[in-house]
Amino acid sequence: MIRSYAALGDSFTEGVGDEAPGGRVVGWADRLAVRLARQCPAAEFRYANLAVRGRTIDEIVAEQVPRVRGFAPDLVSLCAGGNDILRPGSSPDAIAYRFEAAVSELSAVAGTVLVFTGFDPRDTPVLRRLRGKIAIYTAHIRAIADRHGCAVVDLWSLRAVQVPGAWHEDRLHLSSEGHEEVTRKAADVLGLPRPAVPAGRPVRAGAARYRPRPAGQLRDLQWAWEHFLPWVGRSLTGRSAGDGLGPKRPDLTPLGGASP
Repeated sequence: MIRSYAALGDSFTEGVGDEAPGGRVVGWADRLAVRLARQCPAAEFRYANLAVRGRTIDEIVAEQVPRVRGFAPDLVSLCAGGNDILRPGSSPDAIAYRFEAAVSELSAVAGTVLVFTGFDPRDTPVLRRLRGKIAIYTAHIRAIADRHGCAVVDLWSLRAVQVPGAWHEDRLHLSSEGHEEVTRKAADVLGLPRPAVPAGRPVRAGAARYRPRPAGQLRDLQWAWEHFLPWVGRSLTGRSAGDGLGPKRPDLTPLGGASP
C-alpha cells in the first residue's frame, strides 16, 4: 500500500492548465494523490508536490531531488527534461544522462519511482519539428526505467490526449481533461482500481491533436505569436514562468479533504 507520495518536476507535474476556482492549479499529480489516499486511511497518507513551472532538469536535480532524501516516500514521480528538450541546441543524450543520475538517487530512498515518456508532437504546429529529439529522449527514458526498475507512464502512445480538448489553449500544457487522462493512466500503471465511468461519458477515438487545414493556419500563427514565441524568448534570456515561485506542497503532509 502506498502511504506517501512525492511528485517532482515542472509545469506538467505542478498542474498548469488545470486551474480550479480562485486560480489554484490542480493537475494530474494532485488527482493521483487523491486516488492513492482512498486506498488507505486518510490520516495515514501524506503527499508533497515539489514541482515548479519552468524548471529545467538541472534545477529539479538541485532543488527537488535532495528533499526526497528526507521524505523516503513509498512513491516518487519524476517527469523532467521537457523544458530542456525544447531549447535550441539541447542534447537529449546529455539530458538523459542527468535524468538517470536523479533516478538512481531517488531509487535508493523511495519504494517506487514513476517516470514518464514524452508526448508525441506529431500533429502539433512548430513542436512537431522536434519530434526526433523527443523520440530519442523517450527511448532513453524507457531504457533508464528498465535499468532501475521504474514504473513507466507511456505518454507517447496515450491516445486519449491526442485530441484538442485534452490541451490548454497554449498547446504547451494539458487541460483539466488532459490531466485527468494522465491520472487514469498513472493509476493503471500503479495497479489502482478504476473508478466507475460516469454514465454518458463518451468513449473518444484517438484523433490527432491538430490536423493541418487552411482555416487553421491563421490560428496556428496566432498561437505561435501569443504562446510559443514568448516561451522561446524567456528561454533564450534565462528567464522562466516559475521565477520567484516555490512548490505548492513543499512538505510531505496529510492530504486533507482535497478532491480535485
